[in-house]
Amino acid sequence: MAETLKSISSPKLSVNILTEDEVLKIHTATLDVIETTGVKFPSHKALDILEANKATVDRSSMIAKIPGHIIEENLANAPSTYTLSALDSNLDLPLDGNHSHLGTDGCGVEIIDIITGDRRRTTKKDVSDVHRLADYTNEIGFHWVSISAQDCHPKSRSLHELEAVWSVSKKHVQTESIVTEEEMKTAIEMASVLAGGKQKLRDNPILSIMQCTTSPLGHDGGSLEAGLIAAEAGLPIGYMTMASCGSSGPITLAGNLVVGNAEVISALALMQMAHPGCPVYYAAAQTAIDLRTGGYTGGGPEDYLFGAATNRLADFYNVPLSMGAFATGAKEPDWQAALDNGLSSFMAVSTLSDMLLGAGLLHGSRILSYEMLLMDCEIWSMLHSMFKGIVIDDNSLALDVIKAVKPGGTFLSQKHTKINMQERWVPTLIDRRTYNVWEQRKDGAREWARERARQILRDHNPIVLDQKASAELTNIIKKHENSYCN
Repeated sequence: MAETLKSISSPKLSVNILTEDEVLKIHTATLDVIETTGVKFPSHKALDILEANKATVDRSSMIAKIPGHIIEENLANAPSTYTLSALDSNLDLPLDGNHSHLGTDGCGVEIIDIITGDRRRTTKKDVSDVHRLADYTNEIGFHWVSISAQDCHPKSRSLHELEAVWSVSKKHVQTESIVTEEEMKTAIEMASVLAGGKQKLRDNPILSIMQCTTSPLGHDGGSLEAGLIAAEAGLPIGYMTMASCGSSGPITLAGNLVVGNAEVISALALMQMAHPGCPVYYAAAQTAIDLRTGGYTGGGPEDYLFGAATNRLADFYNVPLSMGAFATGAKEPDWQAALDNGLSSFMAVSTLSDMLLGAGLLHGSRILSYEMLLMDCEIWSMLHSMFKGIVIDDNSLALDVIKAVKPGGTFLSQKHTKINMQERWVPTLIDRRTYNVWEQRKDGAREWARERARQILRDHNPIVLDQKASAELTNIIKKHENSYCN
């Protein structure tokens, strides 16, 4: 597959899920909520910044009510485009509104063992192995630290995860596991070593940060303070709402959008208040509760609609979007997983979301599956081919070839076919065998994906960091652990 599969650029197909008037209504309702109901910011540092920017702050409840025009003025300072840099500049990813990039997802706590098939808790070695596989694939454009290194200390776990990824790949890295100032400062120190200094890191951010809001209408204090440190260093920082219809958000889709939007833009405005012009992005993975159990769904029509709608909101605020698109609620790589991930990714790409997350995760981002990761890459490769649309020019109309073949002939022997056949999509996992051939073995995508994953892990062992850089990262983590993990 061509390297360009890591992104989908300028698709010919598009979906317009909300009209301009409807987007404006959501925006107006959101500002009303932020200004009159308020958003909880459980951080005195954040409240100090908000109060200095004319917000009304209640220190006892830690709720800030921010005038709508203050939100708008600060969001206007955010850059509309920038680049997610990589250790190899050939793997840089433009966030320019014309590309969609696929990433893994974060914080899975279990994995389906590639050898035994058993479900178990994740380790640092698993982080390394999963991202070796992701590094190998052309479809994965960037790494979201996909699973938790649960054999490491909780206060340094996020740092070990970064080390594990940087040791096996030169692609851009994004994480949502850093939720304290101390961890963020150490992560920036690590990234600065690899980038060649803090200024070079600012110019070429090889690390970006994702934080989650606390629905409804709240934030996590540690995430806010860590985000402020990241923004100061020039690292792209995004805040993700996961407001769920009927529990942490209104049961209606529009109401849920308002709640999630209030959470996200209030955090992005805070970052701009503190560090005007810092790179930020909108992030969303909204869903609806299962009405029978009250559980998280991780798939369904609401998710697909939210994915397209939040991209319209991000476009309205003129900032990039990162959204959950894969990460099905299915328990194994089955028809449900394919349905969820196919439709959610289609909706995301059709609205040109900048970053799509979730490849490889099952059960609503809880369980990593190697097979699912490669199946999701197959879905992405189909989208990559489909969103090119249909090219209409003299070559593609093929009039001379049609006339030469004439009725009843074949195009197989034509030079035109040989020259242009590379344009046709070829599957790696989808089964196109005859029924008789399939009947002899009755295997398919899941078995092929498992064997392919095993083969990649056997053969793909990149050495990304030299001994000096590797030792520096190890020493930085040890220093952090001596200070904060005792």
